[in-house]
Amino acid sequence: MTDHTLPLLGVCLPTDALETYGDWIIADQRDLEIQDFFNAELLEGDWRTTAAKTKRLLAGYTGRLGIHGPFWGFSIGTSDPDIRAVVQKRFGQGLDACEEIGATQMVIHSPFTTWDYTNRHHLPGQYRAAANARATLEPLLPRAEALGVTFVIENIEDRDPAERVALVESLASPSVRVSLDTGHANIAHHQHSAPPVDHHVIAAGDMLEHVHIQDTDGYADRHWRPGLGNILWGSLFAALARLEVKPRLNLELRDKAEVPAAVAHLEALGLAR
Repeated sequence: MTDHTLPLLGVCLPTDALETYGDWIIADQRDLEIQDFFNAELLEGDWRTTAAKTKRLLAGYTGRLGIHGPFWGFSIGTSDPDIRAVVQKRFGQGLDACEEIGATQMVIHSPFTTWDYTNRHHLPGQYRAAANARATLEPLLPRAEALGVTFVIENIEDRDPAERVALVESLASPSVRVSLDTGHANIAHHQHSAPPVDHHVIAAGDMLEHVHIQDTDGYADRHWRPGLGNILWGSLFAALARLEVKPRLNLELRDKAEVPAAVAHLEALGLAR
C-alpha cells in the first residue's frame, strides 16, 4: 500500500512526452516542469504552437507548473553588457512562455564556476559573478513578480552552496529562490571536494523551492534514475523533510521511459512516491 505521507514526485518533460505521462501527472496533480522553452530556436520561432499543445495536453491540470529557462551558450554572470542584453532577452521570452501556459517557476543556471571558486581569494577583482548576475536579473524582477513567476537558480559547477543562497538573498525578491540539482551536486562532491548533496539542502533551508532529482556516478552528468548511481538518497530526503517550505521535487531523467522505475525505486525505499 502506498504511504500517502511520502512527498509526491514531479517530473521534467518535453511537451511531446505529455502524451505518455499526462494522465499520470494530472491524476495526482504532480509538479511538472516543461523542458521545451530553454531552446533559443524555439523561442525565436513558433513557440506559441508548443505552448498551445502544452495547454491542450494539460487540460484539467491544477498542479504547480514550471519551465526550464534558456541556458545554452551564456552565463547570467557575464561581464559583457552586450551578452547580458541577450540573456535578458531570452529570460524575457521565458517569462512570455510562463505567462502563456500559466507556469509559476523558471529554472535558470548558476553563474558560479570551479574557476571562480579556486581564484576568488587571490584574484578578488575578477571575482564578480554575483554582482554580474544581479545586474542581469534585477531588471527582470518587476515583471516576474507581477506574473507570479519565481526564478530558481540551479547549481551547475557550484562548489560552495552558500554562494548561491547569498546571491538569492542579495536580490531581495520573492521571485528569486534556490534550486538544487542532485546530480550536479554529486559531481562537485566527488570531483571537487564540495559538500555532499544533503548539505546543499541544509545550506539553502527554506530558500530552496526546486530540486532536480537525478542520479550520477559522481563523474559525468548522467541524469540516471535514482538507484543507478551513488547518491545517498536517504540523507537527501531526511534533509528535505526538515524544511518548512516544500520544494518541487522533479525527476529530471535523460531516459523518460525510466520515470516509472524511478518512482518505484524511491517508493520502495520509503522516501517518496
